[in-house]
Order: sequence, then structure tokens, then C-alpha cells
Amino acid sequence: MTRWPNHEEAWRQWRDALAGERMHHGWLLAGKAGLGKRDFALAAARELVTEPGIAQPAGEHPDIITLTYGPKDDKGEKAQADGKPFERARSIRIKQIRAMQRRLITRPTLGSRRAIIIDPADDMEKSAANALLKSLEEPPVGTFFLLVTHRPARLLPTIRSRCRTLRFPVLTELQLSALLADAGLAPDPQAIAAAEGSFGVAKRFAAQDLAPVARVIAGLLHVGDTGLAGRGELSRLIGPRADRDRVQAVLDLAQSLVASAARTTDDPQARARLIETHGALVRLTAEAPTANFDSGMLLFEIGSLLVAAAPASETAHG
Repeated sequence: MTRWPNHEEAWRQWRDALAGERMHHGWLLAGKAGLGKRDFALAAARELVTEPGIAQPAGEHPDIITLTYGPKDDKGEKAQADGKPFERARSIRIKQIRAMQRRLITRPTLGSRRAIIIDPADDMEKSAANALLKSLEEPPVGTFFLLVTHRPARLLPTIRSRCRTLRFPVLTELQLSALLADAGLAPDPQAIAAAEGSFGVAKRFAAQDLAPVARVIAGLLHVGDTGLAGRGELSRLIGPRADRDRVQAVLDLAQSLVASAARTTDDPQARARLIETHGALVRLTAEAPTANFDSGMLLFEIGSLLVAAAPASETAHG
């Protein structure tokens, strides 16, 4: 497991609470994606359920329940049951919450405590979030919730109000460089700059060789694209059949480069265009996992949003 240098304060707060008389039953692990919050949740859950004199399994723990993206459909559920690869859903669904709640009727298997990890909690369906709220309002004795969230504002205010928040700071450039080296990846300065403190983003950048993509994005932002050559090159570099992870990596990279340009420009009009483009990219990123986008059109849309931020820009759609 990765050794995260940005977890020290979170561990201090967690262990202080664990040693106290009344441990809070709900926790939000908040911070941008790629900061090791899931690793923290798994390790913290282990500490929570471990009790003196009770042997703990080395592998999967019966008193740690983790909810994340499940199978997309019945076919996927059958494949999962058979131990075969399956396509995942793009949200955490109410039936997953209901199944978890049925398990809460019984006592923990080994000790007196049970941990529920939901990752990412901000991708719960609305009905799932409402169902979870009932468990947070009246948690069974010995049950604790760890909600991993990249965008806390997307959670119901009533869920946020019932949880204590642990915030995970972004990583420094030196820390990112060391983590990339530990992972066997070259500490590419472009990857580190584009990551804006996220090891997940830096790792995807390095692993997917996004340096040429970053150069094209920078050109679209700063020079524009009077024809379609720049956008065509962006599509070519990303690939006509890019998978979800690669498209997500490009969206993250585009947002990062736009945000960096907005912070460094001295031109108020340019900053306003960049902020508008960043907002549009954030919305597109949120829509992409659930919308039925043609990958080629999605890449063209990304390019056009970038062009809209360039000097003497054209409209977002060309």
C-alpha cells in the first residue's frame, strides 16, 4: 500500500477519537481525487474493528463492508457471481445500500464493531443517499460509517451534518515526485505540474503518456485553433476508441491546465474566459460518466471548450 505523506493530521484526529470515550459514528474523508482517501479508509477501518484478544483475518474482513460501483446490469451481476469480468455501473445504487442495511440487523461477526466504507459517497444515487441517511440518523450500536468524498458539496446537507470531516491536503511537488518514483514511474515535471497535488492524476499522466496531449491542450488554450487541426490532433492522440479511464485522465488534465492558466494570467478578460471554460469542463466531467456520449464527439467538445478560452476565441462549438 502507498505510504501517504499527507495523512499525518488525519491519522492524528482519527486515533484521538478512537482513544476517546465517544467515537463519532459518521466520518467524511474529504479531498480531491487521488490523495489516498480509500487507502486511509481501509486502514482506519482495520484499526476500528480490531480488538484485544480477537484474532483478525489477514485478507477480507467480515466486519468491514465496502460499497463502490457495482455491476451495471443483471448480466454483470451474473458475471460477478461467476468470478468473471463485468462492466460497472456509474453510480452507487439504492439496492446496494439496502443490502448493506440488512446486514446491520445482525451483530458484527468477530468483535463489537463494524465499519461501512462508501467510495465515492458523492456518486450515490439520490434514493441511495436518502436511504443511507436513515442509518446515519439512527446508527446501530457499534456501526461506523466512512464516506470517501471527492466533492463534498454533492452530498446531502443532512448527511454532511451528521458526519465529522477529515480533510486530506494535496501533495507537494516533492512528495509527488517521490511517490511516482516509488511506483516505478518517471517523475515527469509535466505530470507533476498538471496533477495539482493529486497522485492519482500524476500517475495516470505518467502511465498514459499524456505529455503530447498536454502540449496540444496548451496550444488550444493559448493559440486557439482557427481550423480544426488542433482539435483533430487532440482526438488522434487520445485515440478513437479511448476507454473511460483515458478520457477521464484527459478531462482531469484539461481542468488542471485551465485552472493553472487562470491563476497565472494578468489579463482579467482572459481569466474570465478561463474560469468559464473550467466550469464547463467540470460540468462535462460530471456528465460524461452517465451520458451516452460518442467518444469522438466528446473529445471534439473538450477541444472546443479549450479553444473558447484562447485569445480572440471562437464560440465553444466552433
